[in-house]
Amino acid sequence: MGVLVWNELSRYVSLTASAYAVWASFWGMFFRKFFWDFVGGILRNPGGIQCVHISPISWAFVLMSRRPSPRARVFITVIVKVPFIQIMTTIVGFFILALEWPLRPVKGTRFHRSIPLRIFLLAFQAILALLFYQGTNASLWSLIAAVFYIRALTLGESIGPWKEQRGTVGQV
Repeated sequence: MGVLVWNELSRYVSLTASAYAVWASFWGMFFRKFFWDFVGGILRNPGGIQCVHISPISWAFVLMSRRPSPRARVFITVIVKVPFIQIMTTIVGFFILALEWPLRPVKGTRFHRSIPLRIFLLAFQAILALLFYQGTNASLWSLIAAVFYIRALTLGESIGPWKEQRGTVGQV
């Protein structure tokens, strides 16, 4: 049997998580909702601030108007009013994709071979993606990829220099 190469496994999980984070941030720009809005009140774009409350007498859904917590004002500003968190998640996701599926200018550089940089970027992406509603799955998979990279570091794995495959067409 072979030996599991943890940095390759984490590379594939990181590619998937970053692609999903970019996709979720695009959806988050159109449907702006932050993940923790159920604490104070539900914020919806066409309907304003709403809260769904179950009546203890008839078990019917009653729509009640309630203002969100003043502590959520920061989240409302950077996620709902101006999609700053979604834009930052898109930028970080594209940067991780450029590292994991290396672009030509990034191939073989110190940044491309740095596992701690990838752990930091994945943790940052996980924090950003957790703040808006559509990015929670991307956040979870980014954390899983970061844990896999940490396991690769503890086992002493490294990403070697990029090797060009040189050969002629049709040669086996």
